[in-house]
Amino acid sequence: MDDFKPIPVIGKDGARGTLVDTVAAGSNTTHALVQFETGQRVLVPTEALSLQADGSYYYLALRQNELVDGRSVGAQHSDDPLVLPVIAEQLLVQKHTRITGRVRVHKTVSEREEVIDEPLLRRTVQVEHVPINRVVDGEIPVRYEGDTMIIPVLEEVLVVEKRLMLKEEIHITQHHEEFHQPQHVVLRNEDIAVERLAPPGQLAPERGQDV
Repeated sequence: MDDFKPIPVIGKDGARGTLVDTVAAGSNTTHALVQFETGQRVLVPTEALSLQADGSYYYLALRQNELVDGRSVGAQHSDDPLVLPVIAEQLLVQKHTRITGRVRVHKTVSEREEVIDEPLLRRTVQVEHVPINRVVDGEIPVRYEGDTMIIPVLEEVLVVEKRLMLKEEIHITQHHEEFHQPQHVVLRNEDIAVERLAPPGQLAPERGQDV
């Protein structure tokens, strides 16, 4: 504020005024005399005034009611005492999200071949015709002898009297055979490779380099 000149002032609450003079309050402290449109005049520290980039006005980082303690300082009473505001700094803490690193995940599918050798069961049937040619008195049910199922085959024959004759028996024997039939089955599994990427604006680390 060494190059002082009258220039408009706009307060934090929109109050408008004019910077009319600067006052040295001490060896290291300088205040500015601001006169608002209401006629009130106050002394404010120069640290509370900031000149805008286009140089059109000063911004006052205080409200008008923070500068006046109830005693109106009007332009018609220039000899009234001026109000010297006391300014206290406040700490404003904010948090911002920052990208510290990125990763790229690659998934690959590999194949392997395994041999499956499990025992299988095969059932075969042997049919054998056994001649009997014997007269029987009635129906003969199917019967089993071990693994062999015997099915009687009856036929009527003409004799002096009609009787049933067992013509033959069919013997069906089951044979069990255990054998191996290896099969080739393809199985797949997934592997994961992680590639770290640098944050925006930084070079990516080389492969194998610690990050």
